Amino acid sequence: MAGATATVQGYIEEHREDLFDLVARLVETPSVSGEEGPAQELVVEELESLGLEPDVWEPNVERFRDHPGYFDTKTYDDVGYEGRPNVVARAEGAGDGPSLGLSGHIDVVPVDADGWSYDPWAATREDGRLYGRGTCDMKGGLAANLFVYRALRESGVELSGDLLLQSTIDEEAGGTGGVLAALERGYQPDAAAIPEPFGLPDVGIASSGVMYVRVTVEGEAAHAAYGYEGENAVDRLARVVTALEELDRERKARVDYQPAVNQDPAAEGAVTNLNAGIVAGGDWPSTVPAEATVECRVGWPPGETRAEVRGQVEAAVERVVAEDDWLAANPPEVEWFGWNAEPHECDRDAGVVTLAREHATTVCGAEGQFVGGLAGLDERFYVNYYDIPCPTVGPVGHNLHGADESVELDSLVDTAKVLAATAIDFCGVADG
Repeated sequence: MAGATATVQGYIEEHREDLFDLVARLVETPSVSGEEGPAQELVVEELESLGLEPDVWEPNVERFRDHPGYFDTKTYDDVGYEGRPNVVARAEGAGDGPSLGLSGHIDVVPVDADGWSYDPWAATREDGRLYGRGTCDMKGGLAANLFVYRALRESGVELSGDLLLQSTIDEEAGGTGGVLAALERGYQPDAAAIPEPFGLPDVGIASSGVMYVRVTVEGEAAHAAYGYEGENAVDRLARVVTALEELDRERKARVDYQPAVNQDPAAEGAVTNLNAGIVAGGDWPSTVPAEATVECRVGWPPGETRAEVRGQVEAAVERVVAEDDWLAANPPEVEWFGWNAEPHECDRDAGVVTLAREHATTVCGAEGQFVGGLAGLDERFYVNYYDIPCPTVGPVGHNLHGADESVELDSLVDTAKVLAATAIDFCGVADG
């Protein structure tokens, strides 16, 4: 199959400008989470231009709400799924080889345009990079997926197994309406790959668990001049936040995960986090606040379950309550809401992982590392619930979720080449 691989990779190199144009068109069609419809129309047009008949549907959560990986995402709570379809096209193989899914998410995070040097919705090329919201996270990778099939088709290479091309919604909010919805619809290939910007030749094999928790503390309102008649909820909440900070420090000292450090050496000693992201309380400077809340994100690499981490957080709050008479009489409310994702780790010896790493080394001319475990990813749905190996194979990106987000164009070409070679070797080629 070396000849087929060389032919397809040659096509990708020769037509790299077409790949860049596809990325630019996707970037210039805004698709902030909750507003993915117009960009998905562009994906449908691209798939149809390749002779495929995409399946386009809006998720019905009632069909999989009881799934252990499901939770209501913020965008679902805010706007539902109407007008936000998923898109999957099956390129049928010419033989009986194994099937491979190439999946990517179309949604992007919002933009604060004041922080940008470039127009976030106009793909701008400069010094070997393409700038714009979603260039690396992850419209660049999604375009590479689609371009793999174009290269196969135009090169006359027929795979033996099916190739699933998938564009999903909702990933930035948790992905349950996206990849999970597609898996529950029956799109369950023998293996999959997702081109998040993990920086080839590195190959991702893990994601973090992510949960959100809200702690609400009740006080007793009073005029500040007579504060002794009230109970300050902010003061009591501060004691809870201090306990959570202490738990965070203890966990950081105890929890280690080498692929996360491989991904970012600065993460050494901080591969888990308990972040107090929103603190609110009171409504007037001269009033003793009657209520205060903190909302936290808890993130951790493979090695602990959701129940274990949840128990540690709740125990930290309980220790504060045990030492405070007011809180003992008025216990804080602890609510787990939003993100509720288990971490995942892909088998490093799985065939698709081995192939992806081998081809990444060949294409990039350097050997990468196994990385991952710092953020929640869609790959977890494949690995944790369907036993489908799914590595992360993607380009070098910069400032994802931030101002001046960009992708390195050469690495985007490399991503398409690696994915194409992996598909050829994994699915096989018809007639040899």
